[in-house]
Amino acid sequence: MLRSVDLSDYMSRNPVSVSATDNVFDAIELIVEHKVSGVCVVDDQSTLLGVLSELDCLRAILNASYNNTSDIGAVRDYMTEEVDSCKLHADVVEVADFMIKQGHRRLPVVDKGKLVGQITCRQLLTVVSQFTNVAA
Repeated sequence: MLRSVDLSDYMSRNPVSVSATDNVFDAIELIVEHKVSGVCVVDDQSTLLGVLSELDCLRAILNASYNNTSDIGAVRDYMTEEVDSCKLHADVVEVADFMIKQGHRRLPVVDKGKLVGQITCRQLLTVVSQFTNVAA
């Protein structure tokens, strides 16, 4: 039953994103404002370039502190470029299995290389909850 669910029906369609050239402080403000654990990094055509997590931001802050500078740097200097993602109409069971095996709490969703959304563990739990309520 869950295999018939289309991932695109449950993903966030407007994930918080930044440019690689943005200042890390700007990304931190977005992370705090939107209460997310990281942001997607995209270019001007919405191509996914990487992600910047809370830990990446802390690394940038510590680096600036150790170097005694107020210039924290650009997102590109701290983002993770090797990023797993899933396709727009992926099978939710396969996505959940992949997230568990890889230890991901969220995955960018791409269509033809462009960022179109993000799926989180909480959204996958919503799918299960809705199907459990229907079956009961």
